[in-house]
Amino acid sequence: MDHVAALLLELGLLFLGLSLLGLLARRLGLSPVPFVLVAALALGNGGLVPLDAAEPFLTASAEIGVVLLLLTLGLEFSATELFASFRRHAPSGVVDLLLNAPPGFVAGLMLGFPWQGALALAGVTWISSSGIVARLLGDLGRLANRETPAVLAVLVLEDLAMALFLPLLVVALAGGGPASAAAGIALAVAAVLIVLVAAQRHGHRLGRLMSHDDDEQVMLRLVGLTLLVAGLAQSMGASAAVGAFLVGLALPASFAERARAILGPLRDLFAATFFVAFGLATDPGAILPVLPAALALAAVTTATKMGTGWFAARRDGVGVPGRLRAGTALVARGEFSIVIAGLAVTAGLTEVGPVATGYVLLLAVAGPVLTRFVELVPVRRPATVPA
Repeated sequence: MDHVAALLLELGLLFLGLSLLGLLARRLGLSPVPFVLVAALALGNGGLVPLDAAEPFLTASAEIGVVLLLLTLGLEFSATELFASFRRHAPSGVVDLLLNAPPGFVAGLMLGFPWQGALALAGVTWISSSGIVARLLGDLGRLANRETPAVLAVLVLEDLAMALFLPLLVVALAGGGPASAAAGIALAVAAVLIVLVAAQRHGHRLGRLMSHDDDEQVMLRLVGLTLLVAGLAQSMGASAAVGAFLVGLALPASFAERARAILGPLRDLFAATFFVAFGLATDPGAILPVLPAALALAAVTTATKMGTGWFAARRDGVGVPGRLRAGTALVARGEFSIVIAGLAVTAGLTEVGPVATGYVLLLAVAGPVLTRFVELVPVRRPATVPA
């Protein structure tokens, strides 16, 4: 069959299938993310139905999907709010690191990985999926909840921490010394700080440059700028996701609402391809041998990530139900964890790949399900003492 015809047929059937899965998920009151991930396992590498023509397109589209998800997440903030969040939630970021990175490192050593592989697995267990959590909060209508600022603050701190962790990991995997690691981290930090300062001082000018009466012009300008900054951030040792988030952060609130409305359908389309591509890249047969280890690690780090959300929400004065929602919302791992595992595999530590893939898939499915059903758990409230 002609390549173009095969590409169009595969994408057409895929998007129609995603539509049906979305209807089923919403009928059940769940996010479509776990449904898409599980269905994608039946396709592509090791699955029942290959998508040979569509897979290259989906891989590239998945990168754009993550960028657009983080852009729209940044549009929810202002630079001033972010700096205030840093001051208020820095302890939550420290607790997040101390609770969630050590289990991965210890598990890596117990599985016989070299210390570089254990370091990579520590990053896999540390970082929640900004893409899945952002989509989940929107799907479940929780963006206005009291605990959501605490959840987003943890995600932002994690994403920015990747500007330090990824260069350090790359140097460690390459066998570089302390001087090389320090240089990579300094470059990444400088890039992030420059963008943050520029956003705080000149965001209103950027908003005027992006504005236009024609929605098409706004979309093209904003998507073009976002992809440009994301690419530059990636090339400078930070991450494309951080760059996209900072673009959204730099735009003034007066423009952000219109930008969200214009980008919404485009973001949803490309975000769906991210979750499909993740499932396509997973070979079910490679997961089975390491499934017990992945399950144990997932159970431990589900508890530790819930502890992170509980701590962060409590600092904001949120009640017990909100703390539970915050904790379960952070459970899902995804795009950053896969990036970290991919770096380790590329460096020759292939044993990290199956464990990380099984682990991420488990929590990418379990996280959205858990955060949806935690609202059904009865919470004992203190009895009211009569006056």
